[in-house]
Amino acid sequence: MANTQLKKNTAKEKITIAGAGPVGALLAVILARHGHPVNLCESRPDSRKHSVYQGKSINIALSDRGWLALEAVGIAEQVKQNAIAMKKRVMHAVDGTITEQAYGKEGQAIWSVSRAGINEQLLDLAEKESLINIEFEQRLIDVDFNSASASFSHEHAINKVSGDILFGADGAYSKVRRLAQETPRFSYSQSYMPQSYIELHIPANADGSFKMDKDALHIWPRKDFMLIALPNPDGTFTCTLFLDFQGEVSFSSLTRRSDVSEFFQQNFADAMSLLENPVDEFMEKTANPLSLVSVAPWVINNKVALIGDAAHAMVPFFGQGMNCGFEDCRVLGELISQYNNDWSQIFPAYQGARKINADAITELAKRNFIEMSEYSGQASFLLQKKIEAEFHQRQPKLWTPLYSMVTFSPLLPYSEALAIGDIQQKIMQQIMRIPDIEHCWQEDFVYQKLQKLAEAVFKGVNNEAVIHARGENK
Repeated sequence: MANTQLKKNTAKEKITIAGAGPVGALLAVILARHGHPVNLCESRPDSRKHSVYQGKSINIALSDRGWLALEAVGIAEQVKQNAIAMKKRVMHAVDGTITEQAYGKEGQAIWSVSRAGINEQLLDLAEKESLINIEFEQRLIDVDFNSASASFSHEHAINKVSGDILFGADGAYSKVRRLAQETPRFSYSQSYMPQSYIELHIPANADGSFKMDKDALHIWPRKDFMLIALPNPDGTFTCTLFLDFQGEVSFSSLTRRSDVSEFFQQNFADAMSLLENPVDEFMEKTANPLSLVSVAPWVINNKVALIGDAAHAMVPFFGQGMNCGFEDCRVLGELISQYNNDWSQIFPAYQGARKINADAITELAKRNFIEMSEYSGQASFLLQKKIEAEFHQRQPKLWTPLYSMVTFSPLLPYSEALAIGDIQQKIMQQIMRIPDIEHCWQEDFVYQKLQKLAEAVFKGVNNEAVIHARGENK
């Protein structure tokens, strides 16, 4: 009897994951490597055999937070073989003028990665784990939030999957989350940005080479709307047009071919020779909405939990959606080790660690639309970024620009980056009011004043934490 009881206590919980996208597949690998049997259930067909990503952005921007999570499961180098480093933003003005802004220091970049490609690589990795069972075309119907059992529909049959724990990793339109709304004291809000988006395409040259600089994320900032382009390994660019859904200039108002043609000629004349049939694509495609989701709690009855976009769908303007989801998985894995598989402690710690940071990056992503679509084309904004980059070079322990904190400081919580960034912005407003700053910005007195202001505000702040969070102490 004693041996039976011991075996029961040491057996690892059986876990069901609804959603086998990139976050669900990564989560399955992490849980399996902690000894948990995993049922990974996906409503769509296997993306390795069928195209399942229509309507979703083809590319994602992967940065240090995402890479850190992929390194934890040993797949980072494999993914990087099919990724392209984007070291800078390239801004295309209406008159065709081009300006550039480095994303970080020498050697720092964000990476253009295929959403389908990284999903397939993670699924391949998951299939190698003996504790993971993957089932496709399993449409979630119901969840028992007391027992963590779930019912899935497949070919008109109902399959009931039992388990000790269930994770909803089923994306921005999560069925697990919709079902959770019927549970007591579950708060949910969803809002939409004014903008929607469609994807366009820039083909490669005849010889397979790129038509633009491949080491950059290209932006055509037009204040209320913008076009961006990310490079692909085959020499093409995937472009996304963000435009108001309704209004004077919007997807709803641009319904005649002549008006669409005029819109592109007026606003993206230099891109017209690069884009492949942009007017036809605009007329044929349905604009996709940009939604933001906030929920609480993320964990119900210590049995069912949300993760990734199911917990914190955000707009794509900071390029952190998948990075944040991957970070959810990495942090959860660390908490499993820290609390020795005691889920009564893991779940509260997971929600406490991730909710505040998901809220912070969601806020930053909303703000970044204005930065990308409007400020990135302004000389004063680009000058401020130059000053911050120069000050970071002079005083790396005192000042790390907000973008670098979010993108290249994978151990720094998003919430801390947001708080520090807000303080920095107030300081920079004073610096940018220095008379003739556009001509004297390289003078030492500018950086002496900046240092004095920063030291006064950040006195007592442990900036060594930011240094460590950049990964420079590894």
